[in-house]
Amino acid sequence: GILPLDSEESGVCEVILVHEHYLALKPQKLCWAEAAGALRDGLRAYTALHYLAPVSPGTSVLVLDGASPFGTIAIQLAQHRGAKVISTAHSLEDKQYLERLRPAGARVIDVSHGKIDVAESCLEETGGLGVDIVLDSGVRLYSAEDEPASRCQLLPHKHDIITLLGVGGRWITTERNLQLDPPDSHSLFLKGATVSFLNEEVWNLSNVQQGKYLDIL
Repeated sequence: GILPLDSEESGVCEVILVHEHYLALKPQKLCWAEAAGALRDGLRAYTALHYLAPVSPGTSVLVLDGASPFGTIAIQLAQHRGAKVISTAHSLEDKQYLERLRPAGARVIDVSHGKIDVAESCLEETGGLGVDIVLDSGVRLYSAEDEPASRCQLLPHKHDIITLLGVGGRWITTERNLQLDPPDSHSLFLKGATVSFLNEEVWNLSNVQQGKYLDIL
């Protein structure tokens, strides 16, 4: 079940009385660990690819850090809906994991060595048209010398995201401190692109959305 932040009940106790409308029945074939995973990353991925940027057959989707729990679910959900998926891997192990996913088909870009240009690779993969939907796992906001080394190596720069985004594209970001300069906004304006923010806890923010998230489950 889900208790939103504005719920009258409290979740800080061993036993809690919850209205049945706040609960969803767990299928028997679904284990408790998988059900628990669906509550956060599953709902977040579904919210991104159903409400914020609806995916349809033939859509190109870039999932950054696809080997993360959120990224794995997003890749499988996008593929289930017939999208062409591109993903980045932060290590050789991540790349091998993504290539073993079933159904196979996601194009994996290994960025662990810092030698691959994500924007160039995505434009090449889409014939220069750009990606329709981008789901990031954070972005670099500043130049390389102003960012920590680990963050600089693994995360793409915000300009790269804007460059690889296609006309009418949708950028779904988890970067809470995203700052867009006037030239960035102008580029998005010319492309007719949109930016949506995806909060990690978006599914429990309001009681108003309760029915929607229970329906997803």
